[in-house]
Amino acid sequence: MTYFIKTVGKSLILLLLMIQLNSCRKTITFDNFGGFAQGTTYSITFGNKGGIDPLEIKAEVEKILREFDMSLSLYVDSSILSKVNRNEDVQADMYFSEAFRKSAEISELSNGAFDITVGPLSRAWGFGADDQRTFTESNLDSLLKLVGMEKVKLENGRVIKTDPGIKLDFNAIAQGYSVDVVSDFLDSRGIKNSLVEIGGEVRARGDKNGALWRIGIDRPEDNNNIPGNNLQAVIRMKDRSLATSGNYRKFYIEDGVKYSHTIDPKTGYPARNTLLSATVLADDCATADGLATACMVMGKDKTIEFLGKHPEYDAFLIYSDENGNFMTWSTDNLKKFISQ
Repeated sequence: MTYFIKTVGKSLILLLLMIQLNSCRKTITFDNFGGFAQGTTYSITFGNKGGIDPLEIKAEVEKILREFDMSLSLYVDSSILSKVNRNEDVQADMYFSEAFRKSAEISELSNGAFDITVGPLSRAWGFGADDQRTFTESNLDSLLKLVGMEKVKLENGRVIKTDPGIKLDFNAIAQGYSVDVVSDFLDSRGIKNSLVEIGGEVRARGDKNGALWRIGIDRPEDNNNIPGNNLQAVIRMKDRSLATSGNYRKFYIEDGVKYSHTIDPKTGYPARNTLLSATVLADDCATADGLATACMVMGKDKTIEFLGKHPEYDAFLIYSDENGNFMTWSTDNLKKFISQ
């Protein structure tokens, strides 16, 4: 009897201590700000335990994004990338070097489905900075000679090309990488719970007062240009990155044929298959972004085969069946985190 009383007494004391500790935990306040960058919008939410000025954080983030554009933007004439494409002698900075390294890694991982040397092809198909289509069947072979990661390398901060006509295009990885850069900056300021979104690419750190972050996946209908306006699914996540690639926003129709901005580096043509949208989850957003593009090139079946060999990545695919109906597929690990 005495032992029972002592045991119950200890249990009650422990329970009361746990209740007291939980009551002392403060709910973290979350600040949010957004703006425009890289030709799109961005939004950042972060947990603020106090002492952090959101306006100061915003100013620093926008400074980082401006510096990022001066390195990797195709649309800034004085960027390092623009100078490289004009064959000027220019020293690569930290952003360029890391984007190049990561691009080479994803190209090898995807067996060439992702390739930053598609620049001449993208431009020829009308998806360059000037939106002018110059592609013809007769110039396909000459364009394909300029494509391939093996034809370009980075040595001592200088880009070495086998042909001066080679032009790089980081559009399929730059936004994801910029998400990583901003997320790492927040972490350096002691911010452990945050959600960084740039142009729909996302990185989540920690959680939101115990709740997983909820990320909307747009329904891949043509001209669904307002993110979050028409959702196919919601994915809950923590301490991961997510990126989506699809053929429903950047495309044009000519003579009844739809041409998507995703170019197959091996054929030289815009990718055409039943896959409408690929959402990939990885530890970093640059990888998620690059692999999402690779999935659109590979198509549904090859993507599923690829993911079977790489369980470190998760994905949510939206594709059309033979009747044009929207169908979905996801990796097993992701299913419990998806609401459709």
